[in-house]
Amino acid sequence: MASVRNLKKDINYVLGDIIEAVYLYEMTTTGKPTAASDAVIDEAITSFDALISRVNQRNVDDKKSHFRQINKDLEAAANQLVEKINAL
Repeated sequence: MASVRNLKKDINYVLGDIIEAVYLYEMTTTGKPTAASDAVIDEAITSFDALISRVNQRNVDDKKSHFRQINKDLEAAANQLVEKINAL
C-alpha cells in the first residue's frame, strides 16, 4: 500500500461507485427508491464510516498489517454490496 491518503481515496471511490450504481438501478427500473435499494445504500454508508474510522486509528501496533486488513475488508464489503445490487 502506498499511503493512507490513497487508501482513504480507494474507500471513497469504491463505496461511492457502489452507491452510484444503486441510484442508476433505481432510475432505470422503478424511477424511485425502494426499501431494498435504500438498505444497500445505508449499508454502504455504514461500511464507509467503519472503514474510515479504522484508518484514522492512531494506537495501532503493526500499521502495515492493520492497513492490509482494512484493504481486505474493503474488498470483502464491496463484493458483498455488489452481490446485493445484482440481487435487486
